[in-house]
Amino acid sequence: MGWFFNMQPLNETVDSSASNMTPNSPSKYPFAGFGSFFEGTIPLTLCTTSPPSASEAFFQQQLLWSPRIKPLYDTSYFLQFIVLFLGALLILSIIVLWKGFRERHVVGRKTSFDLQRLRALKDEHETASALIDLVDEDGAGTWPPRADHDSWPLALRPYKDIYLELVSLLPTAEPSLDDTVNNERIQKYRSLMRKKLTQRVDIAQVEKILASVEAGNREVLPRAAYNGVWATIPVVKVAQQETIINFPPELDAPWPYLQRSFGVTAESGNNTANVLHNFDKNGERVYKINVRMSALITSSEDAFFRMFYDLEVLASPIYNDMVCAIISFQLDDKNSCTKHLKSINRGVRHLLTIFYENLKESRVSHSVWLSYIQGFQGWGVGRMVGGQFTKYDGLSGNHVLFFQALDAFLDMDRYLTDENMVRYIPFNQRKFCLVLKKHSFRNQLSKKDDTSVEDEIQKIVNHVRLFRAAHRTRVMPYLRQPAPERLTMTAGKSILEGPTAEDTEEALKGLDQMLINRLKQTV
Repeated sequence: MGWFFNMQPLNETVDSSASNMTPNSPSKYPFAGFGSFFEGTIPLTLCTTSPPSASEAFFQQQLLWSPRIKPLYDTSYFLQFIVLFLGALLILSIIVLWKGFRERHVVGRKTSFDLQRLRALKDEHETASALIDLVDEDGAGTWPPRADHDSWPLALRPYKDIYLELVSLLPTAEPSLDDTVNNERIQKYRSLMRKKLTQRVDIAQVEKILASVEAGNREVLPRAAYNGVWATIPVVKVAQQETIINFPPELDAPWPYLQRSFGVTAESGNNTANVLHNFDKNGERVYKINVRMSALITSSEDAFFRMFYDLEVLASPIYNDMVCAIISFQLDDKNSCTKHLKSINRGVRHLLTIFYENLKESRVSHSVWLSYIQGFQGWGVGRMVGGQFTKYDGLSGNHVLFFQALDAFLDMDRYLTDENMVRYIPFNQRKFCLVLKKHSFRNQLSKKDDTSVEDEIQKIVNHVRLFRAAHRTRVMPYLRQPAPERLTMTAGKSILEGPTAEDTEEALKGLDQMLINRLKQTV
């Protein structure tokens, strides 16, 4: 509004030369130069001393509430401005409303379960029962799982405190190529962590609490807080050549309780523990890696792990529709089944944009991903079990529930072996995928009677094929980035690097072929 009023006392008169001013005149009035914006569209005519019209008089009377404001421009042009202003406001309002609508109906509505309906179906169908168990037992009432990192018993709090105290020692801005220097840094970090754990963690109290929870006492450590405990990453940076790490007893003691609770056997982490449980109730990551590093590194880390969390946020209503589509098909309600399949299609298309919009150079930098982001989560070590060495892999995208569930719903073979499913995928996630596979109706479709259902199924398959083709072309440039301080590796394929650059490139070709084969299987 300051553009149209001259802030002068009413008892002063307007300079008679004002009528000769042009829109681009120097700012005798603070807004005079603004006229260039309107030049050629709305001429800015200053008020004259001629008697005002009835409308102008009325307008000026409305300004008498302020003793220091008087009109400077003709009312007709002011009204034109009001029309333009209201038009712009209307456009802005439409944009805001559309974003709100999109948030509610594409993200908001599509990021939650219809829990009431699922609970009603729990005793009627095992797919609904498996999904409710996943939400209630592993998710603390929601999905992705809710993790409370603040309400831990006193005996458990040192784990979080020590990690946050030492995390700045994990990364280094300039990785050394000297093995001696690296080993010194590793040993220094491990010694410091062992010292703090020994001084501040009471192993007996920790085991007492976890044993009580295992016995059924959830009051001492509610599920959301239990999830938060599993999110702590009890790993230090290790030389990739190491095959066995002797962890401090303060870290070894609680791990079997967590393994039994979630139904996994691996000594290493997985997508649920390292990613999903690492987000607090406000949706913020708690245990970061590259603190005090450059903005490029920290923003790439945040974008990369946020991507995996957001995938599960958008997947939750898709799981709901999968269950409803299966039940509708078995009840021979093809219209309802088609409706849920259409909803799955919309959800899958929207969910995959998370990948397309984030796994690119502008969001996750090629130059830092291999050295600063992938390696910490992709480590793999082993343990002597029954006198035999057992090797465990690190965090892998193959652990993501959504892609396993989608493959099962479409009656496709899964990528992970039975052994690796038990090692890395929590029991309730495995159970959900097994019942989706068991009740998949894709191979029961009749070409004649189920055209609409089959069309929607094929659209979902096409989305998955497009994603796997895009994944192949996007991930390889990240793996081919130079990182001389480390060996080339992936979580699921371990160390790929050979004695020569040619051997390493040959190993990457093998990985690329694996991605091609997976794409061919997506039919």
